Amino acid sequence: MALFKTFLIFILAGTLLGTLVASLTAPSYIEWNNSTPLAAQTMCNLPEVVRSVTASLMHSQLMGAAIGSGVGLVAAIVVALRSRSKQRPGSPPPTATVAG
Repeated sequence: MALFKTFLIFILAGTLLGTLVASLTAPSYIEWNNSTPLAAQTMCNLPEVVRSVTASLMHSQLMGAAIGSGVGLVAAIVVALRSRSKQRPGSPPPTATVAG
């Protein structure tokens, strides 16, 4: 149960961190991607542009969350393997002493 809890914490932390990073970096990329070259004047359908930019931002956040959860999963696996390698294979688990 402790291993599952560790995995879940790492995955959720990675998801939140990935979403945060995507939320901070994606608007700059979306602005650069949607700017017109040479600052030419253009006519556009504003509702369509708003839908497109919003969809791009949501897609970027979803990708950031997915990448972050994947990184969190890998980190949880590394932590779990290191903690298991620190335990000696033949030694019994430590016993709890009851103060009387």
